[in-house]
Parts: sequence; C-alpha cells; structure tokens
Amino acid sequence: MSWSLPIVRIAGIQLRIHITFLLLIVWLAFGYYSQGGSAAAASRVIFILLLFLCVVLHEFGHAFAAKAFGINTPDITLLPIGGVARLERMPEEPMQELIIAVAGPLVNVVIALGLFIAGGAQALLNPTAVEAGGLIAQLLTINIILVLFNLLPAFPMDGGRVLRALLATRMNYARATQVAATVGQGFAFVFGFLGLLWNPFLIFIALFVYIGASQEAALAQMKDVSRRFPVSSAMVRE
Repeated sequence: MSWSLPIVRIAGIQLRIHITFLLLIVWLAFGYYSQGGSAAAASRVIFILLLFLCVVLHEFGHAFAAKAFGINTPDITLLPIGGVARLERMPEEPMQELIIAVAGPLVNVVIALGLFIAGGAQALLNPTAVEAGGLIAQLLTINIILVLFNLLPAFPMDGGRVLRALLATRMNYARATQVAATVGQGFAFVFGFLGLLWNPFLIFIALFVYIGASQEAALAQMKDVSRRFPVSSAMVRE
C-alpha cells in the first residue's frame, strides 16, 4: 500500500503503518497535551497504541486462518480507521471465507475475556470505572465494540463477508456479493442519518461502508464476467 512504512516482519507477514496513522498519533498527542499536559498526552497515546495492538492481533487472526487454507498474507497495514490484512487471493469456498472472516473478531473475544478475568468484570458492573480512565476497563470496552461493529452484516466489515459466505451456500458468488453489498449500503445510509442527528463521525463511517460495499460488488461482478468470458474467447484468431 502506498504511503505506508514497513515496521517489522512477523511470521512472514510485513506489518506496515500508513503515514496518516502517524499523523493521527501526533495530532491526538498535541490535542491532549494542550488540554492536560504531558501526562495526559502520554496516557492517551499509550491507550491508542494498545488499541491498535488489538487491531493488529485481529488482523493476524484473519491471516493465520487464511494460512490454514493455503492463502498467504503479504502484509498488514495500520490505518487511522483500523487495519487491513491483504490476502494474496480470496477464498473460493464459502465456509473458508466464513472461517477467515470470523477469526478476526474471535481474537477480540479472547482479548476481552482475558481483560474481563484480569479485572474488567468489576468495571462492567461499575460503568464509572470506564469514565475514570481505568485502562483495563477501557480496553475491555473497546474490544467488545470492535467485535460488535465488525460483525455488522455490512461490507467491508467482517460481518459482510460472513453474510456473503452464508448466502453463497444458496446462490452464486456474484449474486451473494450483490445482496451483501446492498445490505451494507443500507447500513451506510443508517449511519449517515444517525451522523446528522448525533455524531458527525458516523458520516465518515457511512462513507467508508458505502464505498467499501460498492467496491466489493464491482470486484465480484468483474470476477464473474471474467469467469464466464475468459480472455482466450476475446482474442482475435486468424
């Protein structure tokens, strides 16, 4: 991915960080520093880095699940909106795609359970613990949110791929993708409407979901056409 810098290679997978993610860290650190000084800036930056560690582990969940089906992952890139694991190819079998899609959120479930056992249980029973800034409580809460958000049946989230995999057991891949993309676009309109009423950030999420769903549908349609009309059939023969 352009505008990204390599950090480290783990299990043959290159971990990269997008330049916009670095700019986000600098911007947030400056904002927290101006409000609460160096201590506030340091604590918030540490939390954000731990949050994105959870995101990286989430993406490695996808990568290792794909590896089990013989699909390599060349790299994982950290973006301000999360992480992207770039698979060398998409799984052909619906159940393979379902397992790969679920593997990411499952990692966050395991992390959340670990944090719950480590002391997050009391935080959930006492919501003020989250507001007080308890690190375990915050990480537990954010991992639960990551699971719920990623499992929404909307592309490009994992839930959209789960929905497509389930639909593909009853219809062809292109049709399943189109249905799942339409559902995703519906969620995008809901996010956009809620953003107008509540939080403008949801409008950004809406655009991200709508564009991701549209691109997924277009790619699936192109793939379906290429299958039905191979390149050899379009060649001019003398």
